[in-house]
Amino acid sequence: MAEAVEVRADGSRRSIAREWVPEVPVALEFNGVAYAVMMATPADLEDFATGFAIAEGLAQTAAQVLDVAVAQVDAGWIVRSTVAGLGAEKLGERVRARVAESSCGLCGIENLEAVARPLPPVAAHEPIASAAIFRALAALRERQPLGRSTGAAHAAAHADGNGALVCVREDVGRHNALDKLVGAQARAGVALSSGFVLSTARCSYEIVEKAVRAGATTLVTVSLPTSMAVERARMAGLSLWVLARDDSVLMV
Repeated sequence: MAEAVEVRADGSRRSIAREWVPEVPVALEFNGVAYAVMMATPADLEDFATGFAIAEGLAQTAAQVLDVAVAQVDAGWIVRSTVAGLGAEKLGERVRARVAESSCGLCGIENLEAVARPLPPVAAHEPIASAAIFRALAALRERQPLGRSTGAAHAAAHADGNGALVCVREDVGRHNALDKLVGAQARAGVALSSGFVLSTARCSYEIVEKAVRAGATTLVTVSLPTSMAVERARMAGLSLWVLARDDSVLMV
């Protein structure tokens, strides 16, 4: 806990104790290559690396993410793992692309094309009942210890078709929380196509893309979506529910 001073509108002040959400650099290495450094909460990092690899297309299943090792260093944390199969080839392509980005003017065009690349179609699925969403929302807060203690952490959850929470992961970053959830369920052998994914984050296109690539069929978020998020969800066939509240939700 840390000390802070609360200043009220009437000018009064008082000392209060607050807990800050942990945020540290986490370096992700695949096959000996430094792939990315993310600002994240250092918990469930094995899940994080696995889910990140799946979201990046470096792996299709948890079985292709091998020998995950987590180490704390002076500057933060390092998570090292090995990706097998076609992921290794894609890793090499990405490294070459990063080298090229600093030496030519074509990388912007290539990156724009990557954003517009079609997503894999979502599996056929039955619509979920709104009652299941409200049930999951009501239960989520009790599964967010970091969110309750700091007020500054995002959560991503997997709920079954009745709205019962199967798995919840938290992180200071909204993308990281979803990566952790994807990794946790992949490692447990649980398909996200059953039930739905619930995110406390803003529904940006990245959240939609991660959900689709992880095999989810339905995504629920507590905030409104961006225009690209809606467009990408519709193109892939992802069922999208947004602005989820205790008593209402929008079906996009």
